[in-house]
Amino acid sequence: MAFFVAADGCRIHYETFGAKGPRLVLIPGLGGDGRFWSGVVRLLEADYRLIVIDHRGAGRSDRPDGPYSVPLIAGDVAGLLAQTGGPAHIVGHSTGGAIAQRLALDHADLGLSYTISSSWARADTRFRTLFTARAELLEAGMAETYQRLTHVLCHEASYLAMHAAELEAAVAIASRTLAPLNVAASRLRMLLDHDCLDDLAGIAAPVQVIAAAGDVLTPPTLTQAIADAIPGARYASVDGAHFHPLARPEGIAAVIRRFIPEAEQQIS
Repeated sequence: MAFFVAADGCRIHYETFGAKGPRLVLIPGLGGDGRFWSGVVRLLEADYRLIVIDHRGAGRSDRPDGPYSVPLIAGDVAGLLAQTGGPAHIVGHSTGGAIAQRLALDHADLGLSYTISSSWARADTRFRTLFTARAELLEAGMAETYQRLTHVLCHEASYLAMHAAELEAAVAIASRTLAPLNVAASRLRMLLDHDCLDDLAGIAAPVQVIAAAGDVLTPPTLTQAIADAIPGARYASVDGAHFHPLARPEGIAAVIRRFIPEAEQQIS
């Protein structure tokens, strides 16, 4: 178990996998726990050196009261990369994709390429309404309801049926895994402030944008807008719902395997 200590003293948990190949950092979504990437790690670790990070305020990292922001977490990732060997290929899912955007804009020297999965660059009215409602559930102490709603929004119906017992067990412990709930709510509300769509044209590094065809949390139109805003960005669609890297890791792993060698050639 390894920790990077940020400038404000917050301990950021990370793990490393693989001993050869290009260096990749995997940034999870709002849940903030790097174990979200376990299936993808198994598929990539033979050929890549992977760094898997937990966000501040989540997973096995410290959970200070705040404040929280996407740029702050991007700074944590930048600090970790600088301390552990320098630039890497950045892979971010959902909130991790928002963090990847800020890394590309604020810490461009540390990103060799950017893979942005099921994310957004500007919240629309639907996004704001949905994520405000989710924050209000946490602020009302309704952790179990929040967790059930997350399952419905982020998984396919077939996954819900096949993993019903496992998902209900996650609901039962949600008040502990999400604690403190004020921190979880603050992390959720920080997403409403993420708006860098107008700045994305300045990204010069290779970018791959991935959307899931069945994603209702961050619909493909929001993700497509990222690709449209970045000159030369590639766009790929995979099967599944919002949590496709967890439920269908083969899809995103295949896209990464195609993209990273091309990115390496482009930057060499």
